[in-house]
Amino acid sequence: MFSALIVIFFVAFFLSLLICRQVRYFAPYWGLVDQPGERKIHTKPIPTGGGLGIGMSVLITFAFCQICIILLMNFETLRLLFPATIIVHFDGLIYRSGQLWILLGLSFILLMLGTLDDRFNLNWKFRLGVHFLVAVIAVYHGWRLTIFIDAPIFTNILSVLWIVGLINSFNMLDNMNGLSGGVAVICGLFLAVVMFIVPNPLSQQPQFFVAGFLFVLVGAIAGFLLYNNPFHASIFMGNGGAYFIGFLLATSTLTATFADYSGALQTIYVPLLVFAIPVYDTTTVLLIRISNGKSLFIGDKNHFSHRLVDLGFSRTQSVLTVYLTTTICCLGSLLLYQVNFLGASLIFLQTFLLLFLIGIIEYVGRK
Repeated sequence: MFSALIVIFFVAFFLSLLICRQVRYFAPYWGLVDQPGERKIHTKPIPTGGGLGIGMSVLITFAFCQICIILLMNFETLRLLFPATIIVHFDGLIYRSGQLWILLGLSFILLMLGTLDDRFNLNWKFRLGVHFLVAVIAVYHGWRLTIFIDAPIFTNILSVLWIVGLINSFNMLDNMNGLSGGVAVICGLFLAVVMFIVPNPLSQQPQFFVAGFLFVLVGAIAGFLLYNNPFHASIFMGNGGAYFIGFLLATSTLTATFADYSGALQTIYVPLLVFAIPVYDTTTVLLIRISNGKSLFIGDKNHFSHRLVDLGFSRTQSVLTVYLTTTICCLGSLLLYQVNFLGASLIFLQTFLLLFLIGIIEYVGRK
């Protein structure tokens, strides 16, 4: 089964590589160009819309996979070419396909919203309203937190806020070459690993469906990163790509099999550890804006990566440092199922204190 996941990873990767290349060429004709400006770090116009390459490669990969599964289920001779360990999952994949395409449809709405924003600079109230609408629809269709609380209204509200929060967190992270995409790859890979090491409590099998979903998404982002990385950028992902990535990563943490692994309370810490850096960046930026009396919805250069540059890091060093910090925070998620709730709480506390220490160093350095 792992070999199948590697295959779909590379399918998404090469599709993204090809589509991003074409988008880079046509973007100027579509008006998708990011011009240098006050808050921009680039000094010449750069094509945007790389999110179209990421999004379309994900959609095409899943469409290709579903067509293949349908053919295999209807032609017995074709099934003989595949091991039984893969064939046994086909019924489950078909059963979940309806829910999958609802999710992809919602992500496509956000992809188009962000792309239109890149082109026409849409009003932030309209964009935020669509974010909440899409999040509410996702929660209605089953992507919701449980956190072991029997209070559906409360957990549904938290679920909506979680989805909207990560959509905007990854958009806010998209402020330096390769930053948002690289952090998304790290977070997605660690979530996929967690799906492998912790079995479904009902089947006692690894979470292949969610892991496969993440492998496709990570593969698509990895293809884009060849054109946009800490060392070079010839295309930006744009708001469309950031919305798309943030939404799919958020909903991947809200699947029932992820939230209800074994009834162990420590499962609630997994998303918080994996997405600690995006949450840290968003939280600190909002606090800085509030303390300075600035609007929460107007961009600035107070992000984690910008603050590292202010301390003397180069932009490349800043991005690589954020990668390293993200990896350190994510590592704790792999240990949560090896300890009890107290041990998991200590891991979470250690991560929180690490970020608090970073905040102190930043503050003293800037002063």
